[in-house]
Amino acid sequence: MLQKASWREQWTTDVRANVLAGMTATLALVPDSLAFSFMAGVPPVVGIYATICILLVVTFMGGRPGMVSAAAGSMAVLMLSLVHEHGIQYLFAATVLTGVIQFLMGVFKLGKLMRFVPQGVLTGFINALAIMIFMSQLRYFQGESWLMYALVGLTLAIIYWLPRYFKAIPSPLVAVAVLSIAVWALGLGDVTRIGEIAAIDASLPSFFLPDIPFSWDTLAIIAPYSLSLAVVGYTETMLTHNLLDEMTGERTDKNREMRGQGIANVVAGFFGGMAGCALVAESVLNVKMGGKRRLSTLVAALFLLLLTVLLGDVLAMIPMAALVGIMLMVCVSIFDWSSVFKMKKLPAGETFIMLSTVAAVLLTHDLAIGVGVGVLFSFIGFAIKASRVQIDSEWDGTRRTYRVHGQLFFASASELEEQIETQCEAEEIRLDLTGTKVWDHTANLAVKRTVERLRDNGKQVTVLHASADQAAV
Repeated sequence: MLQKASWREQWTTDVRANVLAGMTATLALVPDSLAFSFMAGVPPVVGIYATICILLVVTFMGGRPGMVSAAAGSMAVLMLSLVHEHGIQYLFAATVLTGVIQFLMGVFKLGKLMRFVPQGVLTGFINALAIMIFMSQLRYFQGESWLMYALVGLTLAIIYWLPRYFKAIPSPLVAVAVLSIAVWALGLGDVTRIGEIAAIDASLPSFFLPDIPFSWDTLAIIAPYSLSLAVVGYTETMLTHNLLDEMTGERTDKNREMRGQGIANVVAGFFGGMAGCALVAESVLNVKMGGKRRLSTLVAALFLLLLTVLLGDVLAMIPMAALVGIMLMVCVSIFDWSSVFKMKKLPAGETFIMLSTVAAVLLTHDLAIGVGVGVLFSFIGFAIKASRVQIDSEWDGTRRTYRVHGQLFFASASELEEQIETQCEAEEIRLDLTGTKVWDHTANLAVKRTVERLRDNGKQVTVLHASADQAAV
């Protein structure tokens, strides 16, 4: 395992790589910030302001260096009805409350709940996200000519071919520069550019209080949305956190990350932004390009601010084909291909959990629901395996001994009552619990009922190695 980098190393190690990686990640953030704003039914600058504010805050207060946090599609879909029914000011207030809830999640150390997410669910989460990103890029091909396909192909060719000969600058960054210059120089007017997707007229974000009544009625309106946003943001952030920890070999503070995410969303709400969380695709892209330190996310925030506020005309000229090519590359990078091509070598239960998670995400378009379904199936599978109890019977002519092996809990307790004969010919019954553990009240009741039935039939019953609760039976 790698040693955790010191605060000084976060800013002085691999400076060039982190600066270039942050700039590359920004190029992936631009179309997503715009698209997520449309999904939430708000102006494009809301997503951009949110991304800038969240990135700046988590750079210094987050627990996972190199993780890119911004406006997120998984959260944007939850905002549409709030904006439609009550207006954008209520969204800003809900964003602030979301941040408060997430900060409290960090304070109460809920990051440890990620221990209960098995590998199959994490794999399904990543694969589903890759599929969703791929499907989201298909809309940019609608109504386009062959030129769009050619430019996307050229982008992918540069991304994968250039690193063989030139690694000083990340190949996605080179691809965007080459395509932008080529389209401008050749006068390809029928190529869709960012400026045609959304008009970006951003100024520096400024602090303000949401223009809403500060009353209990307002709290009742925004609280359900904020709680949903906080849970979805928590889920995606923690899973992204786990993934990057595995990629880098570091173990970073999940609870600090949640506190940082909470503060970031509070700031975003007061500066005209929407709630956000960690983004898997952009985070993986950033780390793969060498952005493993806090400097990379600071550069991403400042570069996005520079592009939107001072270089809006330059940003508007970037062909969408270049950004689509980058996102397709990210899809290929984050998808766990071994879970498909080596499926026969994996346990059937692990594959089922992975596929269930993917299916749930794709059907609901909600990553949190998909993870919940995967975890639920994992717990059910574990309960089925753990409920296999073996009860051996020994008879010496006068006394019968039942030896219980396995785990006694609500799913296996009935086996005890079914397999022990309450009307056997033995006068003395010995119930040996040495090889088992009674986990819950249901199992404890099953032991007591079994002993009572045996005694009602005139048997002398002895329970061996019983817990304090069972010793009384």
